[in-house]
Amino acid sequence: MDISLLFTSILTLAGGIPLTLLLTFASLSAGLVLAVPLAFMRASSRKWLSLPVLAYTYVFRGTPLLVQLFIIYYGLGQIGAIRSSVLWILLRDPFWCCLLAFSLNGAAYTTEIFRGGIQAVSAGMIEAAQAVGMSPLQIKRRIIFPIAVRCVLPSYANEVISLVKATSLASTVTLLEITGLSRKLVSETFAPYEIFIAAGVLYLGLTFLLAGFFHLLEARLNGAPRAKAHQHRVDLQQVAHGQ
Repeated sequence: MDISLLFTSILTLAGGIPLTLLLTFASLSAGLVLAVPLAFMRASSRKWLSLPVLAYTYVFRGTPLLVQLFIIYYGLGQIGAIRSSVLWILLRDPFWCCLLAFSLNGAAYTTEIFRGGIQAVSAGMIEAAQAVGMSPLQIKRRIIFPIAVRCVLPSYANEVISLVKATSLASTVTLLEITGLSRKLVSETFAPYEIFIAAGVLYLGLTFLLAGFFHLLEARLNGAPRAKAHQHRVDLQQVAHGQ
């Protein structure tokens, strides 16, 4: 193995990190905005709310992300109504196709993750919040969602890390993120071994940093805030029992 080529490749491929992170965090943001209301709908006891969301998450979790990306990138352009609409200004660009595919796929997984956290909130805490006069929206915003976030943070961290690695699929539609640059460099040097090892090192470094960030965030949320949450729960229960 050519060590000098390996280190040179790491420096060259680092130029793809900004695009990788942009795709990751833009997709996470869009997916989270979509997933939070969908998670409450999915956790609802009303079938007309939960079943459409179940169908959406089932389809996007049950099919490969690469297939979804190809359908959006190659398939939408075959629809005349889309080609003649203002959407085509965005959808003819591979970046926006990747962003749409990653956001929809990530939202499906995040919806199910948060649905589990929402359903894990005890009924007693919700009843206590109702007893002190909180509206349904206040209960969701101040009681259910903060508790759900603490419950699902490890699972959500895994989803974030998975999405970082999934951005490598953007190279299949010509984007030059880390993997895209790797393929380009291989075609120029004919040295796939060193170059893809270099790409793996960069992905490993990003994964390490994200895992460390979520570990610190989890420790912070489960530290002092836990005592505050416990006291808040006790206060609500005391009010509910008229103490």
